[in-house]
Amino acid sequence: MSAPTQTRPDVDTSPEGTDTTSDDTPKMFHYVKKNKIAESAIMGSMVVALCGEVFPVTKAAKPGSPVCPDCKKIYERMKG
Repeated sequence: MSAPTQTRPDVDTSPEGTDTTSDDTPKMFHYVKKNKIAESAIMGSMVVALCGEVFPVTKAAKPGSPVCPDCKKIYERMKG
């Protein structure tokens, strides 16, 4: 689950999901600090996305998954 950037290695580029659909598939994925992902997945602790959304990690994003537009904007500004 690690795809760190050169400018912000504490933010994972593989977003984590929230807001599940009826088939338990997340509607949208959020960017979170990568050092919190494993802890949340194992312990059930909450993580805070770049956009401010707070949730426990339950799913990992697959290529092409929808990403929170607010997280994406914030992440892009951080990279530059």
